[in-house]
Amino acid sequence: MSRRWWVSAAGWICLFVLMPATASGHYIAIDPAAGTKQIAVVIDDFGNDQAGTEQMMELPIPFVAAVMPFLPTTKRDAEWAHRLGKEVIVHLPMEPKNGKPNWLGPGAISTRLPDEEIRQRVIAAIEDVPHAVGINNHMGSKATTDERVMRIVLTVCKERNLYFLDSRTAYRSVVGKVAKEIGVRTAENHLFMDDIYTRKHILKQAMKLQKHVREHDSTIVIGHVGPPGEHTSEILKQSIPTLQQLGGQFVPASQLMK
Repeated sequence: MSRRWWVSAAGWICLFVLMPATASGHYIAIDPAAGTKQIAVVIDDFGNDQAGTEQMMELPIPFVAAVMPFLPTTKRDAEWAHRLGKEVIVHLPMEPKNGKPNWLGPGAISTRLPDEEIRQRVIAAIEDVPHAVGINNHMGSKATTDERVMRIVLTVCKERNLYFLDSRTAYRSVVGKVAKEIGVRTAENHLFMDDIYTRKHILKQAMKLQKHVREHDSTIVIGHVGPPGEHTSEILKQSIPTLQQLGGQFVPASQLMK
């Protein structure tokens, strides 16, 4: 690590610390006086006692536990996360454009369902996940592009004072548009840590996360328990000091909702 000093026009001496940005030794300038960058980490797929669950719960930062409803450890994981001071949301199964129906889990929101059935399924999911303060979509690349469906889902969010985090599984998502019309707090995911399960890919995404934090005031990143869970938790934990050196402050996702 090296240091460089500059004297500003006002006569103050400013220290910029140069920290390695990559394993190849490239450097980036970090200004310790720069404004704080907010980072919300969301971990999906709690509720089924999947690999990496314990390791994720041990992360020494605020994060959002997105818990799927109606699964064997739904209530255990929601209570566990809440007890640790983590924010809990419903990881609501929603219809994708492609994929097997059994990937969704019980109580999924389908575009083929009538209005009242969608509404009752959303309410049931919320009531099955203790301490939930919001919802995000599990899969949902088809459902989140359907304005009828999202108007029902977001209306329930409005009634229950919940936020909706758009996981952005669909480029043409209507979540932002409808949420603004209804008056629901919302934000969208910027990066998946582990959309491909290999350690090599997750490390690559960790570098993209650093880049996003350098270039933006707020960042939302999603990881998962399950097949990539142990790799993702380890790499996230290793990334914490670097993200903090970049000015990052880990916050609950609720602080980034608009």
